[in-house]
Amino acid sequence: MSHEFEIADEITLEATPQQVWEAIATGPGVDSWFMGRTEIEPGEGGTNSLDMMGAMGFVQKSTITAWEPGERLAFREDSPDGTFTACEYLLEGRDGGSTVLRFVHSGILSDDWDAEYYDSMKAGDLMYLKQLAAYLKYFPGRYATRNLFLVGPAVPDNERVWSRFAAALSLTGEMNQGAPVRLNVPGLPATDGVVEFLGTPYFVGVRTPHGIHLLIKGYRNTLVVGYHGFSADEDEKEIESAWRSWLAS
Repeated sequence: MSHEFEIADEITLEATPQQVWEAIATGPGVDSWFMGRTEIEPGEGGTNSLDMMGAMGFVQKSTITAWEPGERLAFREDSPDGTFTACEYLLEGRDGGSTVLRFVHSGILSDDWDAEYYDSMKAGDLMYLKQLAAYLKYFPGRYATRNLFLVGPAVPDNERVWSRFAAALSLTGEMNQGAPVRLNVPGLPATDGVVEFLGTPYFVGVRTPHGIHLLIKGYRNTLVVGYHGFSADEDEKEIESAWRSWLAS
């Protein structure tokens, strides 16, 4: 059976509504915290295109259904079988230059949906909102110069996966938000950072001086590494090669 769903999250961002709008309603802004490459044709009726650049083999196109700069953005993708997905951002400015962002993800899933897919979708929504918050707080006014989304193997053993995550972060104790880390991936220079956000058993987000790393155990136990970098001094091919080798191991 098809399944109607709605996922709602709310987060307070250390940014003005205009800064948040720039991050969610422009291609370079979205590319600084979300996966893939996004192009946005501004205005109601415009197109929001997400290109996964070969990582998942598709380009997702949706139609903008609401365009109220600094207040509301919504878009929707309809499929021939009657299923659809819709996303809505509602922004509310607060004193002190902060913004409360409410994100609603809704739609109808096709007949082959399962509970694991739904749970992964919920976790993914929250993960990227937390990454948006980190981007706006620590890299304001900048666009990512590196945007990697690397898909690895499926590894069902949760304990093994998280022990490898901890090893890559040089963590010997419990993994907690705010824990200091040192990235230790063969082929890359060791870099100090901090666990910026955490959503076990699905993801850990690590902030370094150069950007934000994501280590993900996603749908059907698939491992994924994401990276948004903000330094022009890094070698993207070197970073990609090192993380692909790490995933393969």
